[in-house]
Amino acid sequence: MKLRHKVLIVDDEPHIRRLVIAALARADYATVEAATAREALDRLRQERPDVTLLDLGLPDRDGLELVPIIKAQSDTTLIIVSARDATDEKVAALDLGADDYVTKPFDTDEMLARLRVALRNRTTRGGGTAALTVADVTIDLLSHTITKAGREVHLTPKEYAVLAQLAKFPGRVVTHGQIMAQVWPNDVEHHVEYLRVLVRTLRQKLEDDPQRPQIISNELGIGYRLRMSAPAEG
Repeated sequence: MKLRHKVLIVDDEPHIRRLVIAALARADYATVEAATAREALDRLRQERPDVTLLDLGLPDRDGLELVPIIKAQSDTTLIIVSARDATDEKVAALDLGADDYVTKPFDTDEMLARLRVALRNRTTRGGGTAALTVADVTIDLLSHTITKAGREVHLTPKEYAVLAQLAKFPGRVVTHGQIMAQVWPNDVEHHVEYLRVLVRTLRQKLEDDPQRPQIISNELGIGYRLRMSAPAEG
């Protein structure tokens, strides 16, 4: 029998919960719901969901405060689903440990795709695989080698550090600050323009068309994402 993944939906609006639950049920996910921060933490302990969809506008506590608590108390994959679309809110949630961020109003197909990618990443982390392939590029973190269409691509140490940081979280947005802290750990002041230059050179080496990137996507004002295709359900 196929194991059904369990998803916790945390939102104080009943019609949003109904919409999400209906979409998840059609895709054969098991669901649990909570309307408040207190209920969310209780369900998290009792149900141990694989993924948590968290709204930030909860009646008893700001959802941002819950992000580090949830990540400390559980191994659930945490996706923010919120009407807050300000860049600083998204960066704050991701820097606090959220795995992804979906802005309301959202397309349910997009939400399901993000969910599939998140679950695949969760499985990958559990299996401890060191290599992944995006389009015709293979990134092997164990041997520190990058190949494109079977041919090795030579990267500078900092180019490799940027790509490796993205490869550790495939399909997930990694903020500018998170990347720069790894690439320039000893610099007190980080300049995002340095990172942009490195990403441009990476795209020239890895992308078929650097002007239309298919491997490293830009999340405007937030960071970068190693684009992974979402596998179909089933």
